[in-house]
Amino acid sequence: MACSFVAFMAVVFVAAAAAAANGDEPLPPAGGAPLSFQEGYTQLFGDSNLALHGDGKRVHISLDERTGAGFASQGAYLHGLFSARIKLPADHTAGVVVAFYMSNGDVYERTHDELDFEFLGNVRGREWRVQTNVYGNGSTAAGREERYGLWFDPTEDFHRYAILWSRDRIIFYIDETPIREVVRTESMGAQFPSKPMSLYATIWDGSSWATSGGRYKVDYKYAPYVAEFADLALHGCAVGRRACKELGSSAAAPAMSPAQRSEMEAFRARHMTYGYCYDRLRYPTPLPECSVGPEAAAFLPSGDARATSRRRGRRHRTRGGGADSAV
Repeated sequence: MACSFVAFMAVVFVAAAAAAANGDEPLPPAGGAPLSFQEGYTQLFGDSNLALHGDGKRVHISLDERTGAGFASQGAYLHGLFSARIKLPADHTAGVVVAFYMSNGDVYERTHDELDFEFLGNVRGREWRVQTNVYGNGSTAAGREERYGLWFDPTEDFHRYAILWSRDRIIFYIDETPIREVVRTESMGAQFPSKPMSLYATIWDGSSWATSGGRYKVDYKYAPYVAEFADLALHGCAVGRRACKELGSSAAAPAMSPAQRSEMEAFRARHMTYGYCYDRLRYPTPLPECSVGPEAAAFLPSGDARATSRRRGRRHRTRGGGADSAV
């Protein structure tokens, strides 16, 4: 991952230098410090359910019976690297959804783009799940969801979640591991996100669907549910700056190295629990970008992984001492 980040940030740095030479405000420098909340973000909702810590470098958003909470970047970006270190609520979190994502739905109501990390809570003693999704040009009828288990407990410490978005590919990362790559293809057409987006973080009540299809609801006797964010980083092409046109038209993220690709494939083999490309009930004809091979045998017609195929590499016990199995 480090090689991809460094290479892409070099492109951003060159664009920033060009902007500065032309009198524009420069973009954040490669490897620069994350912005404080006041410098780069604004609260969306949640009144006192959003709290700042550490001189605005850490943000806590919480869900209780009154409301959830959320914030967004002050500006929109066309391509870049966007990341945060996140610590999720512990204990019984069924129905709770924490989202870290990019979107332009406030500008393009019917043709919006979106790149999602969604963290789905669970009943006590069972794992959080992570879901990624990609929407382009309002393609909400064609969801491109994938879900994964994790090799760590995301409630015990902070972990880094990042989205690398360029003209030709999107890569999702957890810590030093690439977990998903979406390469722009002609068959995807406008469904590959291509319009400027803002960065968002929210916590909200997803009782109707988030845990076992809505079987388990948020239990507010465990509230407040607090999600903690730190090291929020916006390394991208800020709309309104001259460099954005240059970067938006020419920036291409480098392909992953063979070692990184092997790491990603190993993660997916061990931890992916649902893949839209394998969901033959929802998509009898796979979406055009899907390339389904022998690995499809590890998935049910619903797109869910066969239980016996996902045991390897998973955490086997939780802090509660029970068996580790996701709902």
